Amino acid sequence: MTRAAVIAGVGGYVPPRVVTNDELAQRLDTSDSWIRTRTGIARRHVVEAGTTTSDLAVEAGLRALKNAGADGADLVIVATTTPDRPCPATAPTVAARMGLTDVPAYDVAAVCSGFLYALQAGTASVTSGFAERVLVVGAESFSTILDPADRTTSVIFGDGAGAVLLRAGTPEEPGAVLDVHLGSDGSMADLITVRGGGAEERSRGGEPRPEDRYFRMDGKAVFFAAVRRMAQSSRTVLDRTGWEVADVDRLVGHQANTRIIHAVAEQLGLPPERAVLNIDRVGNTSAASIPLALADGLADGTLSAGHRVLLTAFGGGATWGSATLTWPALPAG
Repeated sequence: MTRAAVIAGVGGYVPPRVVTNDELAQRLDTSDSWIRTRTGIARRHVVEAGTTTSDLAVEAGLRALKNAGADGADLVIVATTTPDRPCPATAPTVAARMGLTDVPAYDVAAVCSGFLYALQAGTASVTSGFAERVLVVGAESFSTILDPADRTTSVIFGDGAGAVLLRAGTPEEPGAVLDVHLGSDGSMADLITVRGGGAEERSRGGEPRPEDRYFRMDGKAVFFAAVRRMAQSSRTVLDRTGWEVADVDRLVGHQANTRIIHAVAEQLGLPPERAVLNIDRVGNTSAASIPLALADGLADGTLSAGHRVLLTAFGGGATWGSATLTWPALPAG
């Protein structure tokens, strides 16, 4: 019998503190109208002092297990750009805090594509027989790496976590991950980056440059690269799955920017109303973006059992990826 990785549960979590566009406008040269027009974002959630990425990941992971009616997992994979520490990885901390102290756990770093990279790793672990249940988490405390004076990034990003529990099943089951396509191009590394904190900075010697602590992004270049790569990757995975574009009931794109998501839909020939959107409420949560959108789509009924779903993302690296699956019947509570 052919094994497949099947989504058995989903969970999402955002920290309680809400930052509205009006609040940002009090300290930045911006306005609610400017932010909404260019990004589609009305508010985002940010961590309070003392809250870490692992805090968010644990909560999302526990919710995914509860949604699945499961008591654990054989493997934990955490996709994040904002680990609790440079060393060690955050995933073992998350696993231990969930009571999973004897299972393998590791991080995946692919920025906004991180969840799809982790999903592929989790899927491969199930289909190979390495694990029966894999918890895949995307979690970010992105506000901790933003330059508070940088209007172009401060208005976009938010904090949160989302998770899915994969279990062993068959390709015919609803929820089965049918295919995943991934790609990268390291020549675009400077488009989305935090220059400081790694071996590159430390090997230079001298005092670190304060500005290198913060996240930087070439927004215009990222926009065009994201639309092109997400559309290309989507076509590739649809072709490998054997789906036509018209077969797609829901597009769950990385919630980077409403205009990017709609541009990808237009490139593919998908009606914009088939795109699942929560960016207006949570902003761009990087690796947490897609699983948070899945959790919200389940909660509000945007995703229904039987929907043929296309996932797609573009992130730093540069990295990109897409996946196909049929949405399972999951409890919405």
